[in-house]
Amino acid sequence: MSEHHKIITSSEDTLSIQKAVSRLKEDLRLFDYKSALPVNLDQHLLVTFSQPVESSDITGWLYRQKVYPKLFWMNREKDFSVAGIGIADTIQFDGSGNNDACFQQFGIAITEKNPDARYFGGFHFNNQEKQNPIWEKFSSFSFVLPLIQLTFEHNTFSLSCHLWLESSFEAETKISVITDMLDRIITDSDCSAMKLPELLDLSYNPDERHWIEQCQKALQTFHSGGMEKIMLARQTVLEFSSSFSPLLFLLQYPYPQNAVYRFYFEPAEHHAFFSFSPERLYRRDNNMLLTEALAGTCSKETINGGDIQASEALLNSEKDIREHNFVKDMIYQELLKICSDIDMEKKVQVLQLNRLAHLYSSCAAKLKPGFQNDSAILKLLHPTPAVGGVPKREAMKHIMNLEPFSRGWYAGPVGWISRDAAEFSVAIRSALVNGRFAYLYSGAGLVQGSNPFSEWEEVDQKIGDILAITRQEV
Repeated sequence: MSEHHKIITSSEDTLSIQKAVSRLKEDLRLFDYKSALPVNLDQHLLVTFSQPVESSDITGWLYRQKVYPKLFWMNREKDFSVAGIGIADTIQFDGSGNNDACFQQFGIAITEKNPDARYFGGFHFNNQEKQNPIWEKFSSFSFVLPLIQLTFEHNTFSLSCHLWLESSFEAETKISVITDMLDRIITDSDCSAMKLPELLDLSYNPDERHWIEQCQKALQTFHSGGMEKIMLARQTVLEFSSSFSPLLFLLQYPYPQNAVYRFYFEPAEHHAFFSFSPERLYRRDNNMLLTEALAGTCSKETINGGDIQASEALLNSEKDIREHNFVKDMIYQELLKICSDIDMEKKVQVLQLNRLAHLYSSCAAKLKPGFQNDSAILKLLHPTPAVGGVPKREAMKHIMNLEPFSRGWYAGPVGWISRDAAEFSVAIRSALVNGRFAYLYSGAGLVQGSNPFSEWEEVDQKIGDILAITRQEV
């Protein structure tokens, strides 16, 4: 813990959320900020007030709150999850420039923050895309240190609030803001009766005919020798009878045991982006990096089989193995630029989900001196071949020319970051909710020999979990 970060836990007792709120308010009231602030405050002071609480339904708690922004994160192992409301501090950028410039801006911003502060948020897939108005609430990148958060970590639940101070003059005002927000917390987390409104219409962008044409244009680039892989996406548009809380999608996710990251960001009421992604972009702990290749998909419904049959189909599919190797080889070659001691798993595994199975290879590496920062890693790894293509830059250009919509945060890096650690997933199997409309995003990787009709079916399967929720099947 740095000298600019204090953690105050007045009681190790496990309390109800209602009692924890009262305890946090009392801790704030008694906090002597004048003596806590360094004499020469050249940066800031972060004070975290924390209280262990009883086992809680974190998503249900978040749903009941009426404060924005709201955010949620759960890792793939399900041993770390956070629900946050309000803003203690933020890192945000909404400007022009390519992804590298955007990541550079982000890297500079994070070095100026407290090393112990953990920010949650995401990036545009391609900052050079002209963004559709439906993405207006989502900046080039936006990350938030929540004002109040409910956390599950190290097998313990806690309720905490963050006091971010840059001078003594603002202390009383900021303490008052946190106290007022604690007064607004709703402790009840029962959401069992909540349902999505009636689904009025479902449409595709592009529709199937234009999808086939789009895929054929992409396949032509392989014959010319310029491209090896392109991932193309589709937007499925749902129209509901009324506006609703997008958190209902997280609350009613039909496969809670699926090994997926869950990310949710709602900057304003009824405007949210969320993702149920099986794909890790990377995990960093100081100079140690963990990443993976995830490419090659089999639908269990299409083959009318289970885990064993899906594994056999994938491991015996020349097309899927070739697609996976494109991703695996490219990641390895890219890592050579910034890493040493690269341990890329030689044997291909199969990641099993309820509806789908994917070819999967993990990779661990050590970051070289000079590259032990997230800006360098993001520039290198995003977009992965699984959501962009091979070669990377040419694929990005083809995607912009071929897809009839802007991706926004879809397939971009989403997750959390602190000075010494970070974890990002790739925001696939995702959706944007904007008032009465939900825009579902999913894609398919095209390589030489791909069948556009089969890829259309694969795209359908990848959003099957979200569509199941809209049909009230859970």
